[in-house]
Amino acid sequence: MIRIVPLTGDGEPLLSPDTLWDGTSGDWALAGDDKVNAGGLRAKAALATAVLLCLMTDARVEPDELSPEEQNRGWPGDSFDLRTDLGETAIGSKLWLLRRSTASDATALRAEDYARAALQTLVDQGAVSFVEVTGTALPAERRIDLKILLKDRDGAVVFDRRFGVLWEQLRGLDRPLAV
Repeated sequence: MIRIVPLTGDGEPLLSPDTLWDGTSGDWALAGDDKVNAGGLRAKAALATAVLLCLMTDARVEPDELSPEEQNRGWPGDSFDLRTDLGETAIGSKLWLLRRSTASDATALRAEDYARAALQTLVDQGAVSFVEVTGTALPAERRIDLKILLKDRDGAVVFDRRFGVLWEQLRGLDRPLAV
């Protein structure tokens, strides 16, 4: 099992303001006592939510990218509701392919590539103008840190966060890893 969690400066998980992510699944935050949007969904961190969706949704891959024992994943909506004529592209990342890899420098480079490709849709849609992804392998912690930096058209940093890609296998059995 692999999980991707936002990290604060001290390595602790940070829940996104709009998408609540527990390392396994995501859910939208309620607006709460917002007088304008009572009973609705909170929408104050659209870019942070978009980044989470890009990174934490599994992308469908080509059959030759899978090992024989793996089944393809991917957002089901991409198979029937993808409007390429409107410039829509499939969402998600291929980070899930790394779950059988070790936390090494080579894997960190692949994680960078997968994250950069997943976030390219934000550039294509004009939400940001620049994406920088830096991966750092932490083998002793069974983790790869991804630093995600996004800039707007004026070159101002609009998003700067770290995510940890965690490997959670012990003796071949999946179990939660305390972070």
